[in-house]
Amino acid sequence: MTRTPFFPKFSDLPPALPLFPLAGAVVMPGVQLPLNIFEPRYLSLVADVLASNHLIGMIQPTSETLMDDVPEIHRVGCAGRITSYSETPDGRIILVLTGVCRFQVTREIEEHNGYRRARVDWERFAADYHGDEQRIPDRPGFLGSLKTYCQLHGVEIPWDDIEKLADQELTNLLCAHLPLSPEDKQALIETLPTTERAVLMRGLLDMASASSMRVAEHRH
Repeated sequence: MTRTPFFPKFSDLPPALPLFPLAGAVVMPGVQLPLNIFEPRYLSLVADVLASNHLIGMIQPTSETLMDDVPEIHRVGCAGRITSYSETPDGRIILVLTGVCRFQVTREIEEHNGYRRARVDWERFAADYHGDEQRIPDRPGFLGSLKTYCQLHGVEIPWDDIEKLADQELTNLLCAHLPLSPEDKQALIETLPTTERAVLMRGLLDMASASSMRVAEHRH
């Protein structure tokens, strides 16, 4: 996976990250995620990381139910680096995160300027940085499942570009941008090897397609 000179070396990844808990918003290594930042605590988070290493830990809540506005979070997320941003006249920040490496939360630490932070471990996901040579089993079949899913769910994909992507890049991109449920996305995030992630993704796509076809049959 190609990285710009601005990205840190694996050995320089920080021991702690600011957290941005957001259901369904997933970044994966090498994949870009646009974000619209407007809450004061996350505006503070962005200002702080722009003054340091540009890294934000994207992580999903375990549910959409909030307890005192502090949701429980999953243990695995992915760090993204702010690679572009712009300020709006109404006080928002529009930014793009580019995925760097997944991480595991070891423990949360004291909040700073209203946003959550955690100590993190990177070692489990070192393959995100050093490359994962595993392949998608039966790639033509995988793409067939993807095309069926996209047709049934009205998802538009640039197929010429998709077919040129390497296996790891393809699975990472789909994990981040397909309209799967937050629970499905979390299962994919936590699955380490590309081969296993692709098998899981194909199963999820096939189940979603089968469910859509059953609904369509009942309507007729």
